[in-house]
Amino acid sequence: MENFKIAYLGGGSKQWARTFMTDLALSEGLSGEIGLYDIDIEAAKRNQKIGNRINDNPKALSKFLYKVYEKLEDVLKDATFVVISILPGTFEEMRSDVHAPEAYGIYQSVGDTAGPGGVLRAMRTVPIYEEFARKIKDICPNAWVINFTNPMSICVKTLYDVFPQIKAFGCCHEVFHAQEFLCLVLNKEKGISAHRHDIYTDACGVNHFTWITEAKYKNIDILSLLPSFMDKYYKDGYYEYISRFQFKKDCFAYGNKVKMDLYQRYGALAAAGDRHLAEFVPSNWYLKSPGWVKKWKFNLTTVDFRINQMKERIEDSILLAEGKKEIELVPSNEEATDLMKAILGHQNIISNVNLPNTGQCPQMPLGSIVETNCIFAHDQVKPIVSNPLPLAVANMVYRAANNIDALYEGIKLRDFKKIFACFMNQSLCSNLSVEDGSKLFKEMVKNTETYLQDYYPDLKQFLNN
Repeated sequence: MENFKIAYLGGGSKQWARTFMTDLALSEGLSGEIGLYDIDIEAAKRNQKIGNRINDNPKALSKFLYKVYEKLEDVLKDATFVVISILPGTFEEMRSDVHAPEAYGIYQSVGDTAGPGGVLRAMRTVPIYEEFARKIKDICPNAWVINFTNPMSICVKTLYDVFPQIKAFGCCHEVFHAQEFLCLVLNKEKGISAHRHDIYTDACGVNHFTWITEAKYKNIDILSLLPSFMDKYYKDGYYEYISRFQFKKDCFAYGNKVKMDLYQRYGALAAAGDRHLAEFVPSNWYLKSPGWVKKWKFNLTTVDFRINQMKERIEDSILLAEGKKEIELVPSNEEATDLMKAILGHQNIISNVNLPNTGQCPQMPLGSIVETNCIFAHDQVKPIVSNPLPLAVANMVYRAANNIDALYEGIKLRDFKKIFACFMNQSLCSNLSVEDGSKLFKEMVKNTETYLQDYYPDLKQFLNN
């Protein structure tokens, strides 16, 4: 029985923590401690109770001691793994991130990675990650760090810049959904039912703007089946999960019409949900207006919806923690526990994760955080060199990667001029005049002032100019 410690930063999570704890419980041969650290200590204590109830479930194959920590230094001590999943700020800051740009004709379907919302979220997140990286360097420098927080690329960039020897990678499930979509195509075109693990995909890009250039099931080229599939399903869309038209009632679902449109244009499959993909290209393509979004078979996720959803999750967590609701142990589609087991030496696995580019994406800048396939084995994660992207795609991804690097530099230096340049270089801001862009940027900075004032010494001067 493998015994180790996981330090969970953001251990009061209302969704991901429960998924993670369940997957761990269903992974045979593991045990140890999960240290829960969160600025919302009551939420962490609820997850501790939920974890103990998971341990009591007869289906649990592994048992973990759940312990709540009030100090970052204490939770990191002796950690083998550090898992980071936080919300930088509150939903009120996210309300500004997502909705303030709408007054200028900019609509965002997610607002946490690209676009003006992604910039402001990064401004809040980087200083927090700087502290995490410093503490990890001092307290548990040999720990493996798994990041789930968005904006993914700039979070991982921060960790490596502050602590270059860190053993960190970023996990995202968006490529998994693209693989499930390809399995759907295979089923509809060939009558073959396959799990996403049964197919091989070559992925390359930056997080939420990753592209698949090769997809095979045995000797079948799945990408070659897409034109026939699109002849039947492009117009009305097809969601790969739950039901075809799930996007009509679920604001997180989509019809893959953006993905199919991009494939028609470029001959490679964009490997993220349509809600994310739409934010990396000019707004007139897919985000021109709420009505236009509906034509493309995806949705704008409002912050009010997220707030109501969070209230429901908190209520659910309370019921689970108090034993008033049964805990069902059902494995998720996430791979974090499998990747941890590989690093511990239990197995080898290939999966897509985010790491600094050392050549695995030959068309992207060295040092940029890129998403590609990697081999996970005992105490190592080795990137696999990806296929080249079509040049037109490489140009778009290169711009996104460069802008992430430039944004990080601006935030690192706390230089509002540099940050604003990256704000204006977002694809969704391409129709903004410099004057309107300056007004919007200053307004959004003002709206998140509470979470910036401790880190940006020139903040008041910037806002008063």
